[in-house]
Amino acid sequence: MVDQVWTEVSGSGEDIVVLHGWGLNANIWTPIVSQLSQQGRLTRLDLPGYGESPWPQNEAITFAKLCQLTLAALPERCHLVGWSLGGLVATQLVLDAPERFQSLTTVASSPYFPAQEPDWPGIEPSILNQFGKQLSKDFRRTVERFLALQSLGSPHAKADVKAIKEWLFSKPMASVEVLDAGLDMLAQVDLRAQLKHIEIPFFRIYGRLDALVPAKIDKQVQQLAPASQSYIAPHCSHAPFISDPEAFLAAWTSFFQDLSQR
Repeated sequence: MVDQVWTEVSGSGEDIVVLHGWGLNANIWTPIVSQLSQQGRLTRLDLPGYGESPWPQNEAITFAKLCQLTLAALPERCHLVGWSLGGLVATQLVLDAPERFQSLTTVASSPYFPAQEPDWPGIEPSILNQFGKQLSKDFRRTVERFLALQSLGSPHAKADVKAIKEWLFSKPMASVEVLDAGLDMLAQVDLRAQLKHIEIPFFRIYGRLDALVPAKIDKQVQQLAPASQSYIAPHCSHAPFISDPEAFLAAWTSFFQDLSQR
């Protein structure tokens, strides 16, 4: 099972692992790979079902199985960074096996993605439903529309989308079944009540212009995880490490280097 998860390792030192988001693959981290590799031994992986990591045949596509397969492919102990859906996976892994992780960073992610009245900011459930219905008709175009939504508000959205498309289509696309199951995970997984159990250093990064995970959710999550820290990237949307890699790296590196002084 484990050898079916594609990984790429660079650098040396403490282990750092990055997890990508829905519909994408490990190439999404391209803008910051060399810099992260200078901080430690970086592992990029394609989540099971995405890119070059095939979903195991005859296995139901569930969030629990996604997390189990991902955990089995990770180094024995690492600093975990998860973006969007990858942040949801990362959070669940830390809850399931806290002894395996030295720190958790979630990027443009949420413990519960859908917007909920009266005061939980998030993705409008109708948008997720719409993407789900369109997937079977033209899944490549649907994924491209989702990418455009991720860059909404970025000062250089067109360039962002162009780069993301190149990274996405340079590896095998996820199947409609995997993508559909991923949308269900974004719509249904709710880790809010469990955040209080996270005891390792926890850093949250948001984009101020993010249309999918509104930055104003920072306050609500802070109440659920009062020991966590956060940073809101001022000129970024849903992919701050693409929109403004320098600001992203400055914030994360400061968090990471502070850990060694504790």
